[in-house]
Amino acid sequence: MSRILLKAFLGMLMRVLYRPKVEGMEGIPGSGPVILAGNHVTFIDSLFIGLIVKRQVFFIGKDEYVTGKGLKGRLMAWFFTASGMVPVDRDGGHGGVAALMTGRRILDEGKVFGIYPEGTRSPDGRLYRGRTGVSRLALMTGAPVVPFAMIGTDKVQPGGKGRPRISPVTVRFGKPLDFARYEGMDRDRYVLRAVTDEIMSEVMRLSGQEYVDIYATKAKAA
Repeated sequence: MSRILLKAFLGMLMRVLYRPKVEGMEGIPGSGPVILAGNHVTFIDSLFIGLIVKRQVFFIGKDEYVTGKGLKGRLMAWFFTASGMVPVDRDGGHGGVAALMTGRRILDEGKVFGIYPEGTRSPDGRLYRGRTGVSRLALMTGAPVVPFAMIGTDKVQPGGKGRPRISPVTVRFGKPLDFARYEGMDRDRYVLRAVTDEIMSEVMRLSGQEYVDIYATKAKAA
């Protein structure tokens, strides 16, 4: 019920303020497990995706978003949970494994799992090398991958901070990618890299971003 109320209120507000242009959403299957894989340019990307897609989309988020104290902490926990965020402790040594297993559980339940293969927000608006977690999930579960591109959300909330601005937004979905030909090869690192690169190539085509063949975390550290 909380998700329905949140989506109804924020969805109406989003349509009035931003009038987002949505392209290719018919490519998202109406049932069964689906992986939505796209670029990540600002904090509110997941919120836009959750409000636009008819099915509920689950994303991994930091557990600190739902562990705050007091009234503010409870309100934040309600908001992020209703938005489809699944909290995972990603700071420990097993954070990546926990996120992967959580994604697999969501897909095994026939739901929609959203993931940003870059692993973090782009530091400069360019598209960075994808990590292979998305391809492992696709090969382990057999779920199709629908690539998507967020265009303009970085102008709505530059740097992922501050009060959102009014600026045009486009969300573009590609056709589902089927990797059934690689069934049983989810531990082959060459296959995982090839599948991930194919997904990122589609994201680049949809977004029009310049591609950088290094990880975004490395670019941020530099």
